[in-house]
Amino acid sequence: MALGAGPGVWALLLLWALALLLCGAASRAAARARFATVPVALGAALLSAALLLFPRDEEHPPAAAHGDELVDTFLIPRFILLAVMSLLFLGCLFLLLIYHLMEPVYAKPLRSSSSSS
Repeated sequence: MALGAGPGVWALLLLWALALLLCGAASRAAARARFATVPVALGAALLSAALLLFPRDEEHPPAAAHGDELVDTFLIPRFILLAVMSLLFLGCLFLLLIYHLMEPVYAKPLRSSSSSS
């Protein structure tokens, strides 16, 4: 496949692209339709978990030839990427809490029923 990625990676990419597109479209809709983003995101997460937990190929790859040693050369960059993504996720959750969930609701001014002359 292109760029060294298999069909499962492309299926997950397509799934999350469609989920993001549907969530973006639903977020612009009327008030009741905005809640459709929750089932779309949960459905995409469940489908992703199913795709990741039930691989198509055999679970254990064939053993390497005698004397060959498998070395993960991208271990440290992968952990750095995981740390950066975790920090960004926590930062986004914090910003969501500050700017969306804790947004102040201002009271509307009361109209007096008596008219002053």
